[in-house]
Amino acid sequence: MGSMTDDAMTARNDSFDDASLDDASVAAHVVARAAELAARMRAEGLETEFKTSVSDVVTAADRAAEELVVSELARLRPDDGILGEEGSAKEGSSGRTWVIDPVDGTYNFTSGSDYWCSAVALVEGSPDSPDRVILGAVHRTTGSTTWVGGPDLPTTRTDERGLVELSRLDDADPAALSAGTYLHSTWLGDDALVAPWLEAAGKFATWRMLGSASMDLAGVAEGRLGAWFQHSVASWDWLPGHALVAGVGGSSALVNGWRIAGPASVVDELARTLDS
Repeated sequence: MGSMTDDAMTARNDSFDDASLDDASVAAHVVARAAELAARMRAEGLETEFKTSVSDVVTAADRAAEELVVSELARLRPDDGILGEEGSAKEGSSGRTWVIDPVDGTYNFTSGSDYWCSAVALVEGSPDSPDRVILGAVHRTTGSTTWVGGPDLPTTRTDERGLVELSRLDDADPAALSAGTYLHSTWLGDDALVAPWLEAAGKFATWRMLGSASMDLAGVAEGRLGAWFQHSVASWDWLPGHALVAGVGGSSALVNGWRIAGPASVVDELARTLDS
């Protein structure tokens, strides 16, 4: 396997150089290149490292994919700031920041699952509490699928069949829906988290813990999942998919540390439940 720099430079040779391209095109470009690089490195063989627990993992592919995105953004959006999960950080002069998750769902990625993606969001203000979320982009190598959208940018999906604009989300009864969610095993002894989670999960017909927030939120934007909620979510895990949901008219909320996204009526009901 080549070094991280060699792999990043190989992928960069496939890049484009037109800095006049719009933000959505830049976002779609960098997530696709990052995911392709990570997938190639996985196929060549990777060692898994552990961060805070056996399920909190990182690989050289995470770092190489982030390095690639940072390199591309430095060329295409040199005035913008950068915040990456694997440690990349740069203050910009534009008031805008690109938030990067080079491999979202790394545990799935290292386990051979295809339920992972590369994701970015572009925000104004602090990524921790943005004044405005401009857009998000998510790329899944399976089907070569890219989602791009934001509050003022209708969410689209582009894959091997072409580009489609996703339908707007309709209000619905949670009892007829499937929710995407996550509850870390280390939280199971914390009644302050488990009790509200159980009450919220009980609102739905069924729920899924699939291990990638950005993939889950792309599923909400597409209507494959009816809503999503999760506690203690990092900016890079939340913002890209949040933008996709906003791009189909969806709503979001932050209640007692829980992030919620989906149709407005469902988000309102979940917010009341998790606030009780």
